[in-house]
Amino acid sequence: MRSTSAEPGVRTRRRLIAASLVSSIGDGIYVPLTMLFVHSLTGLSLTSIGMGLTVAGLCALAFMPVAGVLIDRFSGRRVLIGVLALRAAGFAAYPLADSYPAFLAIALVVAVGMWASSPSQHALIGEIAQGAERDRLLAWDRSLRNAGMGFGSLAAAGMLAWNGSSGFIGAAVALAVVFAIAAVLVSRIPAVQGGTGRPAGTGGGYRQVLADRPYLLITTANFLIAFGYTTQAIALPIFLTRDIGIPDALAGAVFALNTALVAALGVPVARLTLRGRRTRTAALGAFIFALSFAAFAALPHLFSGAGAVVAVLAVAVLYTTGELVHSAPSQGLSVQAAPDHLRGRYLATYQLSWSVCRTIAPVLLGFLLDAGQWHLWTVLALLVLTGAAILLYAERVLPAHVVSNTREPTTTAQEVMT
Repeated sequence: MRSTSAEPGVRTRRRLIAASLVSSIGDGIYVPLTMLFVHSLTGLSLTSIGMGLTVAGLCALAFMPVAGVLIDRFSGRRVLIGVLALRAAGFAAYPLADSYPAFLAIALVVAVGMWASSPSQHALIGEIAQGAERDRLLAWDRSLRNAGMGFGSLAAAGMLAWNGSSGFIGAAVALAVVFAIAAVLVSRIPAVQGGTGRPAGTGGGYRQVLADRPYLLITTANFLIAFGYTTQAIALPIFLTRDIGIPDALAGAVFALNTALVAALGVPVARLTLRGRRTRTAALGAFIFALSFAAFAALPHLFSGAGAVVAVLAVAVLYTTGELVHSAPSQGLSVQAAPDHLRGRYLATYQLSWSVCRTIAPVLLGFLLDAGQWHLWTVLALLVLTGAAILLYAERVLPAHVVSNTREPTTTAQEVMT
């Protein structure tokens, strides 16, 4: 029996959010330990592992257009079940990797599942909700994913306390179980009538996506602003310890603060951003990013010692504010602007803006870190401000319903979680 309601029921929302939370716990376990995890389970050198993970990531990027076609053909729900099951199988197989080709094959399976999860998840939200309800579910998804990542990181730290490789074997088993549970939770979400899309090859395909200038504009803007997000994990820890001189442990506190604030404030801030135009609110978030970059650049010249730690945490709050203000309307734009019958292809294209950024960011940010303090923050500020300008320009050519929502009743935490 298929649901025909435009708004998801309580059970549907609860299962969707539960699946997001569970899978994000898996991400939190795996992402911080990737190199150590693979090295312990396979015994391969770190250089060969790094090269293999890079190759697997690039091949997974090439698979993204195929993921979009599959979503349009079979629905976001079915593809999400498949990619979660794929990730479960990949992690279950890691302890059995006894050769480099076996490692490459497993790494490719895991990478494809990881990259394809986001567009299929967002497509599922697009299938089961419309209008402002989509934005609210996206906000809950993003907020609880941050909470799950934090919990998963703590779990990973606990597993590392085990002796020898036992902790990593336990992590592999835990990851396989976690993603299998997430797949089961998604499978219990009722299929939505019309959620299977049109058969592949009809409705314009990727030609229509590439001809959709407004959508390409918001995708380009997101690619530029995404460098602001990658900074926290790649460049900021080095900058804080090398150029400001704070201890390594306190550099990690910045990540913890960001995660906690996004998890706690993601939904309330998203409710506020729903009241404005998505393009302008997302551009405001990018502008706040730029302000935080200017503040980080000034820190080494203004503070030292204990005062520097306090100042770093204050600027980290400003940075997180930019993330909170930008993330909800930008995700809303990507889903609302995608036509129903080609939602998979559109969201796969949008996901490439994140994936390509994350692929080239280590090289670019590493070069800028070596070039000097002002180079890093100046280039980052220019990138996000250019993205903001593109969003403001795109507002002129985007449909009105994509730019802003009509007034709708708000969804409370009680309605989502009970």
